[in-house]
Amino acid sequence: MAEYRAVIIGLGFIGGADQVSGDALGQQVSHLDGTHVEALSRHPQVKLVAGSSRDAGRRERFAQRTGVCTYADWQEMLQQEKPDIVSVATYSPVHAEMTCAAAELGARAVYCEKPIATRIDDAERMIAACRKTGTLLVLNHNRRFNPLFRRLQSLVAEGGLGQLTSANLQWGSGRLGNVGTHMIDSLVMLTGQKVAAVSGTLDQAGRPDCRGGEFTDPGGWGVLRLEQGTMVTVDAADYAVVPPSVVLNGLEGRATAGSAGVTIVRPDGSQEEWTEDTTTESAPVTSMDRAVAEIVTALDGGAPVPVAAEESLHVLEVIAGFHASHARQAAWVNLPLTGNDRELVVNSG
Repeated sequence: MAEYRAVIIGLGFIGGADQVSGDALGQQVSHLDGTHVEALSRHPQVKLVAGSSRDAGRRERFAQRTGVCTYADWQEMLQQEKPDIVSVATYSPVHAEMTCAAAELGARAVYCEKPIATRIDDAERMIAACRKTGTLLVLNHNRRFNPLFRRLQSLVAEGGLGQLTSANLQWGSGRLGNVGTHMIDSLVMLTGQKVAAVSGTLDQAGRPDCRGGEFTDPGGWGVLRLEQGTMVTVDAADYAVVPPSVVLNGLEGRATAGSAGVTIVRPDGSQEEWTEDTTTESAPVTSMDRAVAEIVTALDGGAPVPVAAEESLHVLEVIAGFHASHARQAAWVNLPLTGNDRELVVNSG
């Protein structure tokens, strides 16, 4: 079996499983559906050879936990280590620069955090750079690799809920860019439909972003119209205290996908619960573990990763569409965006 050299750019919360960084965000590493360092380190064909961070404390803690060498300069790391797989686990404003550089320097795969970028042009540049070099670009929209979401995706595609009549997205903490990207991507995945138009209102509560004052990423409310006409309501206030869920309503059933699993309710009142055992005898299996496994399979010449980076570009457009619509008093905005709307910045961490 081939061995693939891997590096991580960004050694914070999800990149390096750094709980000190998690404490600053008010979150626990143990609650994540995987981290880059764990997923790469656990795969038998992947050798994690280095990590980079501007933060000396993160570098020191990472080296102590892993025994892997670190760099302060990510560009130096790429040039010196010549990795096959590059995890980009940094703030979204620098995703484009790092992804394009990794592709140009010969990386065979880039596993990038979400959202894909803060600007549509940057996302398109990432995709074009990877296409030019034949680099596989995979975004960490982790529900794409969750077996329950894939099972529900198949059920919907096979008509198991009947014709969809409506859908709903709900989550707490607002942050359309950072959290909403997961929810909107899940909707696109499960329905098999892209968003054709957005009517949105941003939450003006002004909740501080946990990643710092330079980021402003509001939540909001709105309606999405999918390409086949299905209407989707969005409820994501900045200070909401609600569990995240994607609800799909069909003529033959209703599916609710949340953090605890999937619930299917039929018109006759019958109900089924889907839950997942995320452990094996040796180690927990996370969505990120599965993503790395599928990246390796693709590099080995096996099955391709079943999601294109263009899907994440589309999700970014939907979020930018919320901002464009809000500026027009919630008027409908059609996708793909055109003109000045393409210049909008989703200022997400």
